Amino acid sequence: MAPTQRSFAQSIWEFFCSLKLTIFLLISLALTSIIGTILPQGQLPPEYVAQISPTKLQIYSKLGFFDMYHSWWFITLLYVFSLNLVCCSIKRLPHVLKFINEPLLVLGDSQRNTFSLKQEIPVSGAPAAGRDTLVEFLKREVASPVVTEHSGEYHLFAQKNAWSRLGVYVVHFSILVIFIGAIIGSLFGYKGYVSIVEGSAVSAVEARNGQQISLGFEVRCEKFAVDFYPTGAPKEFRSLLTILENGQPVPGYKDVKVIVNHPLSYKGITFYQSSYGQANEGSEHYLTVNQRNGAGAERFAIHEGESVTFKDGTTLKLLETAQDVRPFMPDFTGAAARVEVTYKNKSPQTFIVFKDYPEVNAQRGDALIFGYQGTNARMYTGLQVARDPGVWVVWLGCTLMILGLYIAFFMSHKRVWIVLSKGHARMYGNASKNQAAFAMQFEDLADKLKNQKI
Repeated sequence: MAPTQRSFAQSIWEFFCSLKLTIFLLISLALTSIIGTILPQGQLPPEYVAQISPTKLQIYSKLGFFDMYHSWWFITLLYVFSLNLVCCSIKRLPHVLKFINEPLLVLGDSQRNTFSLKQEIPVSGAPAAGRDTLVEFLKREVASPVVTEHSGEYHLFAQKNAWSRLGVYVVHFSILVIFIGAIIGSLFGYKGYVSIVEGSAVSAVEARNGQQISLGFEVRCEKFAVDFYPTGAPKEFRSLLTILENGQPVPGYKDVKVIVNHPLSYKGITFYQSSYGQANEGSEHYLTVNQRNGAGAERFAIHEGESVTFKDGTTLKLLETAQDVRPFMPDFTGAAARVEVTYKNKSPQTFIVFKDYPEVNAQRGDALIFGYQGTNARMYTGLQVARDPGVWVVWLGCTLMILGLYIAFFMSHKRVWIVLSKGHARMYGNASKNQAAFAMQFEDLADKLKNQKI
């Protein structure tokens, strides 16, 4: 029974050391990352929920597609990929270390025939004297050689950048470090969202799962501003934020400007400018009504969704407002309100009244001319909030990966052998990569040696 168990364990070991498994995992991670790019992550926008069918929404939710990078199956893929890297490294690293630490010092006849780079140099002096000359030459041009006497010949071996063969393992290790950083951020960090009305402060944010998370300090929005392109699209929106500790501004964190790609970070928590809007709750909007015959004018305040009835029985209901109508009506700018007017014994009429175009408001031809004069509503800023204690571990992994990739692709393990016997010396060379470039270096090395008296 023991041999069967050993065979099964060996099969498991070979499975996790398999290059096929590595390729499968890499393709799987790439494809699933595409899903995470296409589908919205975290709290779903209402417009997306309205577009997708309930069945798809339920399936995607159960599969974790809306929080894919924290789903159990994606984390499982990362764990298996990490295990695959570790097993591959454990299996192959000892062989590489032995190759580096125990190089081939003596070349037999069969081994000499395998080299494509070889040169023969005439030797006029005694082998012992020539040995000392070659040692100095290799020490100067390549590295300090190891000299071995075998069968009446001197074998000199020098190598350069032998450790460059470990570059791929530095890359492997960097990937594991990045995964560890990501796991730390997933377990001990969070991502959330908060809306702050101008002039107000918050001390907690809402995480993706709806949980309220205390910040340990307060964030106040001093002012919010937005600039638009001529087309009406937002050009730049920015917030002035102040960090408060015990109700007092923290030095250096007062009126900090936060815009897209320029976040604010404090105590490991980062605030990103994400969205904005008008805080309509509790705000008043100001409208006017004028008699077309000029008999009188009236100004009144109303909340969105409320109605007001005039003396003649006409009812006005404020449906919604916009502080800039260009995205919806490119021919107009500025604020406007959509109202529903019901004249006595008539059906309701819905139309838009503008703040900056009173002549357009008067073109309707009704007995009453309505106008919009703005609002006392304040703006709110929408901030994405993230705390990731593993981010520096991830940056360390990225740095190690760049270093490992540089070593793996741009550095080469170069080896040179010289076999010295009476009357001649034969030089052989090999490089782990970029053999064509090393061939030119080898020829130059041979020319230098031929010009030196041995």
